[in-house]
Amino acid sequence: MKGDMHTIHDMRPHFTTLTLVVVAIGLLLSSTAGTIAAKDPSADDLMRQGLQAYQRGAFEQSLGAWKQAAQLYEKDGKLMDQSRALVQAAHASQAIGQVNQALQQLEVAYGIAQKLQDRAWTINVLDSLGRGYLAARQPDAATQYLTQALEMTTAQDSPRTLAAIHNNLGLAQVAQQRMKDALASFTIAAEKASLAGDRPLTVSARVNAARATLALNQPEAARNWLDQALDSLKDMDDSHDKAVGLIQVGLGYQQLRAAMPSADAPLVLRAAGVFVEAGTVAEKVGDTRMRSYADGYLGHLYETDRRYDEGLHLTRKAIFSAQAANAPESLYRWHWQLGRLLADTGHIDDALSSYDQAATVLRPIRMEVAASLMNGAATGEELIRPLFFEQADLLFKKASSTDDANVAETYLRQARDAIENYKAAELRDYFRDQCVDALQAKLTKLDIVSPTTAIVYPIVFPDRTELLVSFSSGLVRYSVPLSAGALTEEVRAFRKTVEKRTTLEYLEHAQQLYDWLIRPLESELIRHKIETLVVVPDGALRTIPFSALHDGKSFLIQHYAVAMTPGWYLTDPHPLDRSKIRFLAAGLTKSVQGFPSLPYVEQEMETVRGLFDADRMINQDFRAGSLEQELRESRYGILHIATHGKFSTDANDSFLLTFDGKLTMTDLEKLIGLFRYRQDPLELLTLSACQTAVGDDRAALGLAGVAIKAGARSALATLWFINDEASAELISEFYRQLRDQSVSKAVAIQRAQIKLLGDRVYDHPAYWSPFLLLNNWL
Repeated sequence: MKGDMHTIHDMRPHFTTLTLVVVAIGLLLSSTAGTIAAKDPSADDLMRQGLQAYQRGAFEQSLGAWKQAAQLYEKDGKLMDQSRALVQAAHASQAIGQVNQALQQLEVAYGIAQKLQDRAWTINVLDSLGRGYLAARQPDAATQYLTQALEMTTAQDSPRTLAAIHNNLGLAQVAQQRMKDALASFTIAAEKASLAGDRPLTVSARVNAARATLALNQPEAARNWLDQALDSLKDMDDSHDKAVGLIQVGLGYQQLRAAMPSADAPLVLRAAGVFVEAGTVAEKVGDTRMRSYADGYLGHLYETDRRYDEGLHLTRKAIFSAQAANAPESLYRWHWQLGRLLADTGHIDDALSSYDQAATVLRPIRMEVAASLMNGAATGEELIRPLFFEQADLLFKKASSTDDANVAETYLRQARDAIENYKAAELRDYFRDQCVDALQAKLTKLDIVSPTTAIVYPIVFPDRTELLVSFSSGLVRYSVPLSAGALTEEVRAFRKTVEKRTTLEYLEHAQQLYDWLIRPLESELIRHKIETLVVVPDGALRTIPFSALHDGKSFLIQHYAVAMTPGWYLTDPHPLDRSKIRFLAAGLTKSVQGFPSLPYVEQEMETVRGLFDADRMINQDFRAGSLEQELRESRYGILHIATHGKFSTDANDSFLLTFDGKLTMTDLEKLIGLFRYRQDPLELLTLSACQTAVGDDRAALGLAGVAIKAGARSALATLWFINDEASAELISEFYRQLRDQSVSKAVAIQRAQIKLLGDRVYDHPAYWSPFLLLNNWL
């Protein structure tokens, strides 16, 4: 769903609140009716037509009208009107999930407002900017703009303006997990909106207050807020805004059910009644988009009550309305719901067809779906993950139901493809751009591997873990009775203890994980004479070094070269051509910006220079501007960066330290991204001295995707910061091995790790195991 920036999300995986589609940002607008004119309308006509389209939920139509109006106003030199048209266009862009476009439109509108020195309008634009950054999941930036707007207001400003700012500020505070502050903001917003007579905003503020109160574990107070919100809608004229408000309230009652089990039946009846009324209102005003939501959410109520016939009927109606409204952001949701209902009634083949349709509809819009979600509620990957995993689960069941090995393997490949679709979407959400699409467009699917390579693909379900292993002879399935909770707990314990260099606490966990994830495959690995294992990890498994798993006698790395890739179809399977590779080494040895010195980086650099005749940039020469100039002017195949770095939950907070600042992942992409469009892309990006936080799966996702983001075929990076002398030893040996044309990158890092393992000073896995080879292992 797309758009509404006035409502907090329902936290359940299948159904969030209507915040992704029903945007109360149209509250600034009056309610009129009409259609877009066909012939050469004036800018004023276009503004009215955009409003009319917006009011009936035709957001794409309203966007086109308002953008055209802004262009005409600019041509006529009417700056204030141009700014107003841009703000309206941004609201429409946001409603259909085009958040980056909305921010661009708002920034231009803000520049014009500052130029005109119109205080009231500047406040309005600042409020819209806050809402836009909230949609972009940047609550700190949103808070900054909204606070600036509040500071500019006076007691004479309209209550409606103050209500809107406080409501949006409350949403930002929810995203920052400041629930008490959020409740205070929503309370002020509700009071001011009521005073201004703005009922749609009053409803939104009260619904938000209800959800904040519920988050503070006060369900009775939450119900009171919802009752007040419903009262505000009782004698309101039928309109898009009324339908939106009713659906918001209905979702609020639905969310209350878990917190008030003794009142479940009355809450279900109240929610159902509100959804029915919302559907009636939407029908009267011709709002097929809202009709789709009313029927779909009512169908979900029947689904949760196991009244499948009614649920199926309403869900099919919701699909029809979503198709009529050209609303893919809701259509994928109802196809998905239909798939669940069909699966629950035993129609597995029909269910799989519905899941396929949901995934197909979602594919071109999932960036927008993810971008429309607000931080502090569900993230994009949390919202869509169940869709793909439920689809894969059904496919595993189909594979189990047949005795035909070839048919079963077909289902297993389809299950893997479903998870691959999720992994690609997850990376898009993390990086918030199309770098994944740019890579996938260039690659062919890699389904045939070297006879000595096995691809291990764990898929973690709530009740079990499936291991799909690709050999050159085909795909083999191992099902392990290991729940997601038990696996995650063990992974966390292993990661926490393996970093402790002075104890052997890690060993118990290393052996347990080996027994679960590798032991079931042992006989087949031996039978196929496997030498290299490529792991495609999911979730918590990204945060650990598989090389340090232990069979009771030795480490996994002592038997197999190990590499990792974030996705099976995100790997560029070309071997490294060492004959014509140019090498650039950059890094810091001195302490800068409060980070400790890395004295052994000098030794690391000298070794690399001797082996590859590498160019180098060290200390004061290693600046972002200098690095950019060097990369633009020369065609390097390997870029080695030895400096402090951090991967965090938010890609924008991940960085590499330079002498004069920090390179974010976006900066890195700008610097290295040119390689993505060259015939000879960057072959290897090595990041020495980086770290990810224990238990931060999204940070590890950034580490896993760094090669994709940077446009490199492979990356070598560390999970945690280690002794820089040990790092220098290992990296130097890796590059020595890499000079041999017959040695793959995976084998080169294996030999380097085994060398450190053989040194009594560095034999603990804390020293050698955090180095991960990512993506292309050849």
